[in-house]
Amino acid sequence: MTTGPTIFDHASEARDSLLARLPAGYPPPQIGLVLGSGLGAFADRIVSPTILPFSEIPHFPKSTVEGHSGRLLIGSLEGIPVAAMQGRVHAYEGYTPREVTFPVRVLGMLGVRSLIVTNAAGGIRTDLHQGQLVALSDHINFTAQNPLVGTNDARLGPRFFDMSEAYSKRLRGYALAAAQRLGLDVPEGVYLCVSGPSFETPAEIRAFRALGADLVGMSTVHEVIVARHMGIEVLGISCVTNMAAGVLEQGLNHEEVLETGLRVQHDFARLLAAVVTRIAGSQA
Repeated sequence: MTTGPTIFDHASEARDSLLARLPAGYPPPQIGLVLGSGLGAFADRIVSPTILPFSEIPHFPKSTVEGHSGRLLIGSLEGIPVAAMQGRVHAYEGYTPREVTFPVRVLGMLGVRSLIVTNAAGGIRTDLHQGQLVALSDHINFTAQNPLVGTNDARLGPRFFDMSEAYSKRLRGYALAAAQRLGLDVPEGVYLCVSGPSFETPAEIRAFRALGADLVGMSTVHEVIVARHMGIEVLGISCVTNMAAGVLEQGLNHEEVLETGLRVQHDFARLLAAVVTRIAGSQA
């Protein structure tokens, strides 16, 4: 029976297209970054980047959300080859989990072995505060979807694989040590992913707290599943851009998410730059 192109085929085509756009002899990226809502300004620190809108990369989904520029930058950070997604796509935009995670497939095929995923999140735990950065220790997939449902392609990863360390203890240790050196208060936390796009109700937040969630958001988890499927080590960092519904006596809106991301971008950039340098040193 004849079948059409696979995810592997499409990711290979996208990778080859990207490699053709890079300067001759340019080293493949060692580290990938996914920059979430309001956090995309960090990409400005990348030196001599090749900048490609998602729309110019074969099979890439297109971002439609404010605060997500929808560009891939490949360049150097602190002298280290990196690839950064300035923005991402989400299932609530109408994409399937496989489409949402396709860029991670391409990053892996470019050679990325360590991935830093970031997001804007609502704070559930009451000792967290707006503008705080949190290193993710685990997640809860509350979307009832998994990007690996369907036929498995062994060229990308095994059918069944371990998720007991979805977020690398080693990379998280680097982030916590860097935060301490920089004088930043960065606790650990568990992130719960919902499908969105509506914000959660106070009753849902109470339920999520009972489940052990410290943060809630609408991204990241599917990307992490696919990264781990490919054997990519993951560091997750959330920015608490608002307190979740019912934690404070106030409503929620996306403008607040973007404003908080802009307010913390200096500390966020300092932390990410320090972590990228430490990861690259461990890979040398």
